[in-house]
Amino acid sequence: MSKLHITTSINGDQTEFLCNSDESLLDVLRDRLHLTGAKEGCGSGDCGACSVTLNGRLVCSCLVLAAETEGAEIATIEGMADGEKLHPLQRKFLEHAALQCGVCTPGILVAAKALLEKNPDPTETELRYWLAGNLCRCTGYDKIINAVMDAAAEMRGA
Repeated sequence: MSKLHITTSINGDQTEFLCNSDESLLDVLRDRLHLTGAKEGCGSGDCGACSVTLNGRLVCSCLVLAAETEGAEIATIEGMADGEKLHPLQRKFLEHAALQCGVCTPGILVAAKALLEKNPDPTETELRYWLAGNLCRCTGYDKIINAVMDAAAEMRGA
């Protein structure tokens, strides 16, 4: 099987890789590009642990073929911080102790950032619906919701 040559942008950096036609974006991110923030929790798009944005749209990278990303803009958890400066969502997750084992955290952070870019002032209900595709087995969701709402207020300057 011949490999496909893909050119894309990941976290603002032009990136090239080779992949098989049936290889998922998640596998390429983790195994070829060594961007291991996205996790495989289920492999079927049910848990959100592998969430990334693809051309500004929140997707489960386990359900996207890497070959489909030619010319696309991909954002992963690795691109969230600005060097050593954490994104407000990352800081608030730490302040609110909104993480434990960390498997779900990158996907939830990417999903929350995608929401706040679309709606900087979500209601708690809107936030809970938005994050419904991200499962957490350790923390429960109250600390996560509180951290995102706090970050949203800070980002709005409220």
